[in-house]
Amino acid sequence: MGNPFTKFNTIQKPQLIMLGLDAVGKTTILYKLKLGDIESIVPINGYNFEKIQIKQFDIISWDIGEPDKIRVFWKPFFQKSDGLIFVIDCSDKERMCEAKEELHKLLLDTLLVDLPTLIYANKQDLSQMSPSDLASELNLQKFSNNWHIQPCCATTGEGVENGLKWIQEQLVLK
Repeated sequence: MGNPFTKFNTIQKPQLIMLGLDAVGKTTILYKLKLGDIESIVPINGYNFEKIQIKQFDIISWDIGEPDKIRVFWKPFFQKSDGLIFVIDCSDKERMCEAKEELHKLLLDTLLVDLPTLIYANKQDLSQMSPSDLASELNLQKFSNNWHIQPCCATTGEGVENGLKWIQEQLVLK
């Protein structure tokens, strides 16, 4: 069948940018993908930046702790990104409005509007929010962007690979 990423430079892997509010599970997802293990994760407060390389992608992750202060640093990464991953803690109802607001800003950004957007509905072990309920809660129907909600549990890894499989398929179709 061949390599689905032949249209990308063979030296450079597709780059994904992962964003989300703090404490939603981004680092846990990254470590689960990279190491298959999460025992070595130290909780991080405030600003956090991570970059990992896995077989098919380079993933850059930022915490949205104080977005107005660090948003300026994101733009160069937006320009180089082939896809967006946004992680939401489905169990944190108090911050759902804040997550919605940040996601809407990203989906409207001219550098990201044409990118496939994977939304990890994380912490399904604590809240069984369905993709359709989350889409409604986030008012995603108003966006024409190519987005997909993937329920997942970062600590067990459940659903994480399925999300990457979806974004990989979208990049091949681009």
